[in-house]
Amino acid sequence: MGKSGVVRILALSGSALGLGLAAAPAHADTLQEALTDAYYNNPILEAARAGQRATDENVQIERASGLPSVEGTAAVTEFIKQRSTSFFTPQRALTAGVDLGVPIYSGGAVKNSVAAAKERVEAGRADLRGTESAIFTQVVAAYMDVLRGQALVSLSTNQVDVLGVNAQATSDRFEIGDLTRTDVAQSQARLALAEGDLRSAEANLIAAREDYIALVGEAPTNLQPPPPLPGLPDSAAEAVDVALENNPDLIAARERASAAGYDIEVAGSSRLPRVSVFAGYDYDNYLGSIADGPLDPSDPTSPVVPSDQSATAASAGVSLRVPLFQGGRPAALQRQATARATAALEQVIAAERDVIAQVRSAYSSWQASLAIIESSQTAVSAAELSLEGVRAENSIGNRTILDVLNAEQELLQSRVQLVTARRNAYVAGFSLLAAMGRAEARDLGLAGEGVLYDPIDNYERVSGSIWDWDRDPAPEASTSRTVDVPAQDASIPAIEEQTVTP
Repeated sequence: MGKSGVVRILALSGSALGLGLAAAPAHADTLQEALTDAYYNNPILEAARAGQRATDENVQIERASGLPSVEGTAAVTEFIKQRSTSFFTPQRALTAGVDLGVPIYSGGAVKNSVAAAKERVEAGRADLRGTESAIFTQVVAAYMDVLRGQALVSLSTNQVDVLGVNAQATSDRFEIGDLTRTDVAQSQARLALAEGDLRSAEANLIAAREDYIALVGEAPTNLQPPPPLPGLPDSAAEAVDVALENNPDLIAARERASAAGYDIEVAGSSRLPRVSVFAGYDYDNYLGSIADGPLDPSDPTSPVVPSDQSATAASAGVSLRVPLFQGGRPAALQRQATARATAALEQVIAAERDVIAQVRSAYSSWQASLAIIESSQTAVSAAELSLEGVRAENSIGNRTILDVLNAEQELLQSRVQLVTARRNAYVAGFSLLAAMGRAEARDLGLAGEGVLYDPIDNYERVSGSIWDWDRDPAPEASTSRTVDVPAQDASIPAIEEQTVTP
């Protein structure tokens, strides 16, 4: 089947709605509006963004270990009892000092820790893409479930109405002796089953609408048929090639494996020397607690002069620390990091296998659903013709009431299968795009009046921030609660019936 035929089947109406975004309304009527509402108002997605902002800080945390540090100290001491052998006997003292430390060489620990943190930031960005894609896939499935639920309720309602008329007509014909009690019982049994199916369809529709609210934050109102999906592949091999380059889960696994390689060097750096430069300034003040003394201690008649009550000192130097023996700790840490790096490499292979399986499975499901749509359309046409013929033959006595009931049931089943196949084809197609890494806001054209979230913006904001007293505003949730959204029912406005009924 050509790509143009695929697009025609996936579009549940003749009009192809673009995926561009207008201003987000209070209620999502189209798929792009539902996706936009979820993009800006889904708590799971917002939590993932906040988690990525926390990951961004690891780069600065690791970088801080290689930056100068300044520390100030101060103390006031009251000497309650002096040493008996001390000739210097102040009663109290104020001491203060400032110390500066500048790391010069740390065995590569800081450099490699920063590099590993940057790789994990990249992995986190890929995870964020994966979360966004997963949320969008759930929204598409919920959107299509609501459409399918509305169609099935409409079909079930119509079936109950038709069987109700049949049951009444059968009862009337029984009264005049044209049919038997068995015919009446068969009609009543089919009507009761249809009523049960209607209740089940209504319950499923309510559940679908509630799932939609949980994802989007608003109740579904007059959902329109979705637009054709963009960028669907022509073959499973093409889909796999794209996925191996763009799938966010696979990209995240690769970045974590790269970060694990830097962790090996960080672990080994603990056996290398450390070099740093230090400087300090100290100030002492005895707060007038030192008694005045003679100018010449050897001459009792020497005049008394005030004693110095304060003193200062300064120092600077270079510090070298050379580990000689640590009980095998550095080697153990490096072996541990190597094992973890090996595990990360295996996880890349596992992620690649999962991606390939997901893509091929989604492609197969998509193609199968498209084939089911074609066969179901044929089945619906044939069942409609069959029902018309059976009813005509029943009117002249060549067919029984059971034949008519069976024909009506076959038509209903064909229509249900068609509606379900349309839903499955669209969801499978979108799942395929998600596995290929092409089901995110940037791929779907969700621009609108708002600005798309870019995790790089926060990374650049905090990168290089060395002021210790910086802080962000107090945390608060930005998404809306749904407690005030009314509980859903199974009602179907007339416009919806016209939209979703095959």
